[in-house]
Amino acid sequence: MEPTIAADGADALLAGIAGPGASFRPGQREAIEALVDGRRRVLLVQRTGWGKSAVYFIATRLLRDRGAGPTLLISPLLALMRNQIDMAQRAAVHAVTINSANVEQWEAIDRQLRDDQVDLLLVSPERLNNPRFREQLEQVVAPRTGLLVIDEAHCISDWGHDFRPDYRRVRTLLPLLAAELPVLGSTATANDRVVVDITEQLGSDLLVLRGTLDRESLVLQSIVLPDPAARLAWLAEHIPLLPGSGIIYCLTISDVERVASWLRDHDVQAEAYSGDTEPAEREAVERRLSDNAVKVVVATSALGMGYDKPDLQFVIHYQSPGSPIAYYQQVGRAGRGVDRAHGVLLCGHEDVDIQNYFISTAFPPREQAERVVDHLTAAGGPVTLDELQASINIGHGRLTAMLKVLDVEGAVEQAGSTVKWRRTEQPWAYDAERVEHVTAMRRREQQAMRDYSTTNACLMAFLRTELDDPHVVDCGRCANCAGPALPSTYDPQLANAASRHLRSERLELTPRRQWPRGLSTNRGRIGDGRLVEPGRVLCRWGRAGWGPLVEQGRLRDGRFDDRLVQASAELIGGQWRPEPAPTWVTWVPSHRHPGQVADLAQRIAAVLGLPAHETVSVRGAPPSQRSRNNSAQQATNALDKYEICGDVSTGPVLLVDVLVHSQWTLTVVGMLLRDAGAQAVHPYGLATSRTG
Repeated sequence: MEPTIAADGADALLAGIAGPGASFRPGQREAIEALVDGRRRVLLVQRTGWGKSAVYFIATRLLRDRGAGPTLLISPLLALMRNQIDMAQRAAVHAVTINSANVEQWEAIDRQLRDDQVDLLLVSPERLNNPRFREQLEQVVAPRTGLLVIDEAHCISDWGHDFRPDYRRVRTLLPLLAAELPVLGSTATANDRVVVDITEQLGSDLLVLRGTLDRESLVLQSIVLPDPAARLAWLAEHIPLLPGSGIIYCLTISDVERVASWLRDHDVQAEAYSGDTEPAEREAVERRLSDNAVKVVVATSALGMGYDKPDLQFVIHYQSPGSPIAYYQQVGRAGRGVDRAHGVLLCGHEDVDIQNYFISTAFPPREQAERVVDHLTAAGGPVTLDELQASINIGHGRLTAMLKVLDVEGAVEQAGSTVKWRRTEQPWAYDAERVEHVTAMRRREQQAMRDYSTTNACLMAFLRTELDDPHVVDCGRCANCAGPALPSTYDPQLANAASRHLRSERLELTPRRQWPRGLSTNRGRIGDGRLVEPGRVLCRWGRAGWGPLVEQGRLRDGRFDDRLVQASAELIGGQWRPEPAPTWVTWVPSHRHPGQVADLAQRIAAVLGLPAHETVSVRGAPPSQRSRNNSAQQATNALDKYEICGDVSTGPVLLVDVLVHSQWTLTVVGMLLRDAGAQAVHPYGLATSRTG
């Protein structure tokens, strides 16, 4: 008879992780015994900070001591991996990771795996589709794996708030492993529908251990401040008064940068963290936050699952996330190891637009998916992304995401190690019913977040109900139960300063120097004698700052406000000061709004004291650039669309457009002006449609 986990030293291992005197929470010992003694498949649905990682670290150590092979841990984020490796050391578990940030270590790790010197291997779900890792997995890892752990298991389910298609590859991984292999899935954010979906992936004999999702230390509050300037003012006024350090979550990278710079301007130690942050800098920011060397980190959801700072004192949302489940996961970063922490939702008017975009791009449209599959079928062999984009009007990011989904569904596959794709022999049909159901669910979740922001009921109970917690009671702590913990007011003078801050964002246009691959003509580099200079844009379309005023002029008034003309002239003649200085002004002609751009350019020229000349015309009624979704399609649409129709001065010229989408229009028109003799072309746009 095998010894019990207590005899194996499970309590001592827990003390190493959680400190002397720590005891197992209800469900932890049961989960470990099910894995180690029962070789079961287990799903832990427990609140953030409950100790799910302690379960698999202790189970790993006990299984290894009994002669089992290493644990394979599927983990979704680098930040999560770094936290897990640090915690593993406290459990006497030697953990290593194979990811995109440590390529130089892969060979050494492979040797350690072959020599049985690794207790736990962490990989991302995307790694499961890497040909090199698949070979390593089949030859070295899978035959010896002692435990499979799927962390943040809700990512398996497309009903979940954070579905990742590559998690579906876990289903193809299971047959490579021993039939009696213990498996653990863990998550804090799985409602009943997600649990059912996970069960379908992992097997009907899954043992589900579900606990209460209450967070006794978390004080929740919702403050509706639609105006971004008001939210910035609130943050600058109230964050310095909060104890400790915390996180501010934003929906977009541009908002992360905007909020962080605003707080720094008001003497708040703030750092930005997003998908654009370099891996080394991400790790440094996490470390500074963990050491309380920074007051606040302003982040996208890239700093989310798995980041563990027990004494985090507050989590504030600058904008509302798309679902109560996503909100619970993020706000749950706070208050794990303190008696009281703040979770504040600041709701803005742009939240709905941003979330609508996320929902609309979550699944590939049927027509595009079928066109991609048909194109690969007709090709009869491998096709590059460039070739696909030249034939199909679809953006690069959306195409790669679509191919990943189609790959997981078995319709397409990568052709060897090259960046080419081909059709498989497996039958495939677009699952419109599933897409419709999931999209409808996400619309309901979006509405639930709006309901959360205005409800008079207990806020914690609201979230727990949305997660199907069976033991919901009022918390007695939130703003609706006990009164607001923080004021909802802000200093109007700070709001005025915030408005100026929002209108001062530096948006540069980097010249395009290379024609996109896939064009039948105009391949390769654009000659230096035909390039435009680096340019500027005043704002982002429809977003905070000047954006709403641009939208109003374009769509409702038919003419742009004098304030936009003045702001443009101040940017061009003040902050920017292009060199060599422009001696005249022209504009990109518009078929749909023929008078707007000419009027704007002429008024800017008048304020700058420069002459304005119409020199370019547009042929026919071409499609708008916003209807073209990738560089090959956009460049093709711009080429042969314009022609010189007037005398071109040899002096440097300011080239004005209203809405900059891809920059290919400015590139092509600028090239024509250079060919006609202009010394330099300085592109300027009133707004960019790129949201950031």
